[in-house]
Amino acid sequence: MIRHIGVIGSGTMGAGIAQVAGAAQFDVTLVDVDIERPRQAIQRIRGALDRQVDKGKMTSEEASALVSRITPSATTSDLAAADLVIEAVFEDLETKLAVIAEVCQTTGEGTLYATNTSSISITRLAAAHTRPELVAGMHFFNPVPVLPLVEIVRGELSADRTIEVIRQVAGQMGKTPVDVADVPGFAVNRLLIPMINEAVVCLETGVAGRDALDATMKLGAAHPMGPLELADLIGLDVVLSIMEVLHRDLGEDKYRPAVTLRRMVAAGKLGRKSGEGFYDYV
Repeated sequence: MIRHIGVIGSGTMGAGIAQVAGAAQFDVTLVDVDIERPRQAIQRIRGALDRQVDKGKMTSEEASALVSRITPSATTSDLAAADLVIEAVFEDLETKLAVIAEVCQTTGEGTLYATNTSSISITRLAAAHTRPELVAGMHFFNPVPVLPLVEIVRGELSADRTIEVIRQVAGQMGKTPVDVADVPGFAVNRLLIPMINEAVVCLETGVAGRDALDATMKLGAAHPMGPLELADLIGLDVVLSIMEVLHRDLGEDKYRPAVTLRRMVAAGKLGRKSGEGFYDYV
């Protein structure tokens, strides 16, 4: 039975995962390289919960109880008692491999390991773990407390029990788990990220302006956000990273990242998190 969940990475995704885990009554250890990062993430969670309290959607006592279940940490040794570790660090293969190699040395023999990767092969990541049968993909979507989907990804060596327990945990968090294959981009990002990249190509080739492109998909395809707005929400660096994985692993020109996307990331224009992307947020 899963009682204690470790979350590695306290950025937008890690903090969101910690919040929904705490809401589901799990004890949570939120780990990052600098103790101030998880502490600040917990403050952001508290701020989001306070807004829910103001709207009458939860009580102040419930918010305080949720936050009290999340403990900040700056060392993976604090995950020794975790039943499940969910990694949510930056979408970079070498970074994720290093985290897995470190964590499997500090956790118990039966501790399950789920990666929140949005595009990297689960089988490839599991190779860094001493027990790859304990590793699976658990891909949440931003904002984690709002979007109900979790892609459950089985690696080549993932055990049936690993998949079943992780699926159950997703359900306890109020999410809808959907099984997808261990292929580049899985299901959602295989469809979504190339669409965003094509919108950037349309922008740079003059098919339509920024506002017009977003309006076409909102008004013509009933999307809640336009592709360029969504790129800013996801983070242009994340979009670029996923496109690079698709292009490298599938080898097709249609997955080549747009020139404008590369240029904006190089300039530090990453979307909402940097204050500037296709739109301004300052």
